[in-house]
Amino acid sequence: MTTARRQATRQKLYEAAVTLIAEQGFSATTVDEIAERAGVAKGTVYYNFASKNELFEELLRHGVGLLTASLRKAADDVAARGGSKVDALDAMIRAGLGFIVRYPSFTQLYVAELWRTNRTWQDTLMMVRQEAVAVVEKVLGEAVAAGEVSGEIDVPLTASALFGMVLVAALDWQAFQPERSLDEVHAALSRLLQGRVGGTAARR
Repeated sequence: MTTARRQATRQKLYEAAVTLIAEQGFSATTVDEIAERAGVAKGTVYYNFASKNELFEELLRHGVGLLTASLRKAADDVAARGGSKVDALDAMIRAGLGFIVRYPSFTQLYVAELWRTNRTWQDTLMMVRQEAVAVVEKVLGEAVAAGEVSGEIDVPLTASALFGMVLVAALDWQAFQPERSLDEVHAALSRLLQGRVGGTAARR
């Protein structure tokens, strides 16, 4: 199987697995169901992944990797335009919201798994989460260094808070206020960022 073809097959398996697991839970989802939903033979699943656990662990890596890449690209695009670090953080909020709109089942699954501590992939989950938060933390640290943000803030904790804010706000939006547009939700979170983080430097 060529690399491109294998990647396409894995993508189909990821999409099938994340939808089924979000619908009925990890334990209730079988490899047969994943194969059927993906439109492949059961043996294809085991050709690509040694077990259902490995498939799910790789799914987490894949999904959070996509989120991390989208956050990094948003920050890089702002930097290329000569924007501020706070502008970059704001762009990352929008990118995070956009990712959640595009992959709602994965986001629901990811957030649910963050609260479980008995899974074999817990270490992997924490590692990929930290990679995503580290992108936010880097830009936030640069904002402090540039004097855009108060040096009094706890950079690691604030980065985690911003990351969590986007996840929770987006899930709440999707579940309880779906009539709101992405622009509306982004504007609300942007005001929080500008007032609570970006605005601190101005009051020093």
